Formats: sequence, structure tokens, C-alpha cells
Amino acid sequence: MIPALLLLGLTALVAPSMSYSCYGDVRALPAPAVPCTVVRSSDCGPAMVQKTAEADVVRLRKYEIPIKRVARNLCLDPALIAAIMSQESRVGLLLDNGWDQERHKYGLMQLGGQQQPFGGWDSEEHINQCSTILVLAINEVRARHPTWTWDRQLRGGICTYHAKMGNIQVYEDDPCDRDSYYANSVIRRAQYFKRYGF
Repeated sequence: MIPALLLLGLTALVAPSMSYSCYGDVRALPAPAVPCTVVRSSDCGPAMVQKTAEADVVRLRKYEIPIKRVARNLCLDPALIAAIMSQESRVGLLLDNGWDQERHKYGLMQLGGQQQPFGGWDSEEHINQCSTILVLAINEVRARHPTWTWDRQLRGGICTYHAKMGNIQVYEDDPCDRDSYYANSVIRRAQYFKRYGF
């Protein structure tokens, strides 16, 4: 009896249920196709986003436990954290000792250069720091737009996160107005990773 209870407790710690997200179900979010342009020919369209996510899910397994712990503590969907890692750094594949090519952003979730990073570039502490910025971004949009639907608030929070990581001030009514590509790509990746246990 005790080993079974211990196993259940460990399962809850390592693989928490999908119901703990305070920001809605990413599976229910609409994600229009990412349009293909000359600039975005390498990462556009549903098939290309899925192909990228398929490759990234293998690297994500290394971070699955810290992602789920951080997600549980912040009441955030782990698939969303995984999707931002995939979108920002291809889960570390595009990084050189934790830095992007221009050495402006750092870590799996690409912390902007003006912010002091916590922990190593692929540590749980770093994942927690960037995920906390995501939660603050979502809550900022919620506070600014309390009448918006939950899905629009979440999309706005994803766009605000992207702007904050690039050290861009967001003043517009809708943070996704300028470019919804980032949010759509993150959402599509999150929906894919959700099917793989994140």
C-alpha cells in the first residue's frame, strides 16, 4: 500500500495533471497557419512548424522534469514553456555556450541582454526566471484588458513576453498587432508538445 502511495506522489511531482494551468488550455487556442514569406521560408506553414517540433521534442526530454516542476509552481502549462524553448533556441540547438549568435540573448528561453540571468543557461533556475517573466506578461495583459477572452489574453501575454525578451516596450492596445507570427508558432508548438506529454 505504501509503495503505491509513494508512486502516486512521485507521479504527481514529475508529471502533474493538465488541469493545473491558470491560463487556459493551449489545445483550445486557435492558431492560424504561419504564412510563408521570403524572410520566413525556413520556418513557416503548419508542416514546417510540426517538423521542427518533432525534432525538438527529443531535446526537450532532457528538461521535462524541470519544465513540469516550474510549470506546476507557476500554474502554467508545461507545453507552453516547452514551445517557447523550441521557438527561441530550438531547445539549445542554436546556442553557443548559452548565447544566441549576436550574444544579445541568453538561455533556452532567450533572456534579453539587459536582464541579469539566474543560473546556468539550461538550468531549472533559468527556466523558472523566464517562465516567471511569461506569467508576468500574461498577467499584465489580463490587467490591461480584463474584458478580453482568456485566449486573447494568453496570446497577448505570449507576444508581450517576446517583446520583453527583445527589450521592446509594448504600448499598443493589442501586443500581437504588429506581428502575430510568434504567438501562432508558439501555440502550434505547444499543441504538438501537449500530445507528447508536456
